[in-house]
Amino acid sequence: MEQNVHNMNNLFAQLGKPSNDSDIARFLATHGPLANEVPLHEAPFWTPSQAEFLRDAVCEDSDWAEVVDELNAGLHARQ
Repeated sequence: MEQNVHNMNNLFAQLGKPSNDSDIARFLATHGPLANEVPLHEAPFWTPSQAEFLRDAVCEDSDWAEVVDELNAGLHARQ
């Protein structure tokens, strides 16, 4: 059975956000860095449904978990 492979562009589209590379870079620059104590899904810029999706992706170790972890790292990175 082949596992779905998602990338950052797919994740942003799934979240209902603009999903081209420049829009993603702008989102990361605008919303990061998050404080280390703020979990990704608790960041104030997500809608409740987006936050739930992000939390569930990691908690349930779904096929989205790896790219959600990548988003988490990108938003917590210190530039």
